[in-house]
Amino acid sequence: MSIEQSIIEGCERLNLPLPAGAGAQMADYLNLLERWNRAYNLTAVRDPEAMVIRHLLDSLSILPWLQGPQVLDVGSGAGLPGIPLAIARPDCEFCLLDSNGKRTRFLIQAVAELPLTNISVVRSRVEDYQPVTLFNSVVSRAFATLAEMAADAGRLCAPNGRLLAMKGVFPDDELARLSPDYAVVGVYPLHVPHLEAERHLVHLAPAPVS
Repeated sequence: MSIEQSIIEGCERLNLPLPAGAGAQMADYLNLLERWNRAYNLTAVRDPEAMVIRHLLDSLSILPWLQGPQVLDVGSGAGLPGIPLAIARPDCEFCLLDSNGKRTRFLIQAVAELPLTNISVVRSRVEDYQPVTLFNSVVSRAFATLAEMAADAGRLCAPNGRLLAMKGVFPDDELARLSPDYAVVGVYPLHVPHLEAERHLVHLAPAPVS
């Protein structure tokens, strides 16, 4: 099975319809990531088939909770989950935020090569970033604790927006340390095809002012 076929089959298992050409675009992204990985060590996952599962399908598993049209990927790294989500949702505008020059160079190259017209790349620390408009969804994958994400990135979320944090096992300790300024809307188990490990999505929202 080709990488593109693996992506399409995985998305069918996730019950996620993809736009025309999205499977090929995602395969091109993984090819580019694999090439850059040899020199820049952007991700610990090296095998393309494992990348499909642990990077692409894992990222896409949060798609049903994504609220647009403005989406921020905090600590985007190699573009995860932002690039797969942007390919799947061409109707939304994505900002990929990362403070590391090596990673942002890769992101700029990926956006140009694929090409992805609905992505902008910003090199900045999250606490220094001053966007023109706030975001409907602020997403993170292996970025920080929930308390740190809320403290650093919460101000970037629109009042009716969503903070979506991807986690492994159910994050009891992190939830217990969360600021009362944020409400836990839900913690959802994610079922990623062919992945044995536990995955959860934590959906936070700014708590209503009493």
